[in-house]
Amino acid sequence: MLKWIVATLLLFILSGCWDNKDINHRSLPIAMGVSYNQGQYTVYLDIPKVSETDKIQVVSESGDTINDIIDKISMNMESEIDLLHLKIILVDKEFAKHGLNDGVSSLIRSRHVSPKTLFVICDESPDRFFEKMDKNSNDGTLIYDFFQRNSGLSPEIAYTQTWKIFRSIHSFTNDVVIPIIKSGHTTAIESTGSAIMKNGKMVGRLNNEETLLINVFNGKKTQGKIEVMGKGTIQIVSNHLKHRSYFVDNQALLKSKLSLKVILLDTKGNPSEDSIKSDLNKLVLERFEHLFEKIKLGGADVLGVGQHFRNELTRTQLEEWHAEYFKNLKIDLQVSTTIRNTGNLKDT
Repeated sequence: MLKWIVATLLLFILSGCWDNKDINHRSLPIAMGVSYNQGQYTVYLDIPKVSETDKIQVVSESGDTINDIIDKISMNMESEIDLLHLKIILVDKEFAKHGLNDGVSSLIRSRHVSPKTLFVICDESPDRFFEKMDKNSNDGTLIYDFFQRNSGLSPEIAYTQTWKIFRSIHSFTNDVVIPIIKSGHTTAIESTGSAIMKNGKMVGRLNNEETLLINVFNGKKTQGKIEVMGKGTIQIVSNHLKHRSYFVDNQALLKSKLSLKVILLDTKGNPSEDSIKSDLNKLVLERFEHLFEKIKLGGADVLGVGQHFRNELTRTQLEEWHAEYFKNLKIDLQVSTTIRNTGNLKDT
């Protein structure tokens, strides 16, 4: 009798799967576009087809907040919107210049979107971008493939997830860059560089070559290609960076040594390896100095230099990192290059 009573009571506390929805009753957008205009948001959801009979669907709605708009779209659809599988969030330049703080914080706190979702800025309206993408793609996954490391992602393209933007908004010493794309003329998607973000706001732009340097300086393993003074083209095989930070008369100084291993893809004439290494080191230094002046002008520490000084500053001093220390920061960068003669061929 006691066993029957316990078994009956368990029926009331076991939830089971009563609230699960069949996948056929859920819509799984792969990309979301957000545009901003005078305090109003417009959200676009790109829902790929799941069978040969389905069509790519782009639904949109406007409102005061992103979460309210998503709820409104879900209410008016025959299936529930599930954003946990969202791969790309695409915003227009107006939204980026206004500031991503409210939108990113809302998405993170609602837990509707995975923090690993990639953030991208569009050089045109999301409406026009999705319209052209759906004409060039059969299943709606083209933009997702463009940012995959094993398919379309290039070392000249930034890769910034939502959680990194949220962290940068609330960090004193760590800003980010966000990739900028648009629909291409002869290709479906064209990379136009990256945006310099400070406290969630777009304050400048970088081209693709400068974005490659950002990726290298931030320790990301790249295989970017560089044209060396008309003498040839090299490809970075590996890169390693060492830093040493210190203060002199209250001025932040950073000594960095960048070690590059490269291969020669092609050469013009018969330049010596020493001349190629010398010209490459000089070229990288010149580009880095130009890049550093540009980001200092925007006041955004996208190189994450402040991370190397955190242990030497109080919290009050960290709050003044951008205004007091970063603008007077000096970086002494040394570049060392090794040319691997075997190219992409491995020794046997």
